[in-house]
Amino acid sequence: MKGNAQRGNQLAFGSFGIKALDEKWITGRQIEAARQAVTRYMKREGKIWIRIFPDKPITKKPAEVRMGKGKGAPELYVAPVTPGRIIFEAEGVPRAVAQEALRLAAQKLPVRTKFIISRDYQE
Repeated sequence: MKGNAQRGNQLAFGSFGIKALDEKWITGRQIEAARQAVTRYMKREGKIWIRIFPDKPITKKPAEVRMGKGKGAPELYVAPVTPGRIIFEAEGVPRAVAQEALRLAAQKLPVRTKFIISRDYQE
């Protein structure tokens, strides 16, 4: 995964978001853990958008199986993320609440992130 995100690199729905600064595979479990952290902190107020989807299957052969006999079964699904990609967006809560909620979400993810604010956001 070389280069920066060509799409999904602008806020499209909410006023606040977190942007990836590294390239990494993010699993469906990591996305769900981050989503739960945001929802709990925001106390189900406002709205969140998840801008990535784990649609890349990663296969694995079982332990202690000989080489050959075809490809392994799908083990998990990942979303490839490149620098600049918006991962989560939030709207409908004060800036301090959104910043803390997205900080908690970022702790669940394997990439470094940056909190961003929409240009047309009014306090």
